[in-house]
Amino acid sequence: MSNVKGPDHSRRKERSRQAILAATRALVAEEPYEKITVEAIAARAGVGKQTIYRRWPSKSAVVFAAFLALSEDGEDGRSVALPDTGDIEADLKLVMRATVEEFADPSFDRMIRALTTEIAVDAALAAEYREKLARPLAEAKKARLRSAQAAGQLDPAADLDLVLEVLYAPLFQRWLHRGGPLTTAYADALVDATLRAFGPGRR
Repeated sequence: MSNVKGPDHSRRKERSRQAILAATRALVAEEPYEKITVEAIAARAGVGKQTIYRRWPSKSAVVFAAFLALSEDGEDGRSVALPDTGDIEADLKLVMRATVEEFADPSFDRMIRALTTEIAVDAALAAEYREKLARPLAEAKKARLRSAQAAGQLDPAADLDLVLEVLYAPLFQRWLHRGGPLTTAYADALVDATLRAFGPGRR
């Protein structure tokens, strides 16, 4: 009998999970973050709040799960990869243009601002963010940069963590403080500046 009920139970759990994540994203897009509650998420998803608490310990954890599910690797921890056409400038501009478009999107903006607010005050969530999202993304980016080093397109002695900071920190700063437009021209300028700083023979 357990073999009969198992698949149905798993499907119900997955449908419930997807409904909760979709409800969370919808509420973040509609309401000020501080007004969103686990009860509101449960009501929107059509589940009891205990269904949420059995999987996630807090509102912030649900918000992170909803955000993480937007990425290509979702919640299962699969690795990501950056494009590798053999031209590091073209590949970085493709990635950075996509990044500024994401940050300029109002629905993404509200979600990531909500998550950033929670990470600033929740050490456990910050650690989970680093482990499940920030570190895998950074490793994927560094793998592409190593390929560029091997091809002679980047200084082989460059500190790749520093390269990523130079590339991404100005974008995050501009977004966080609403300091200027997030455009493809700005994305290209960040790539150009980074490659000038870390091109071959720059040490």
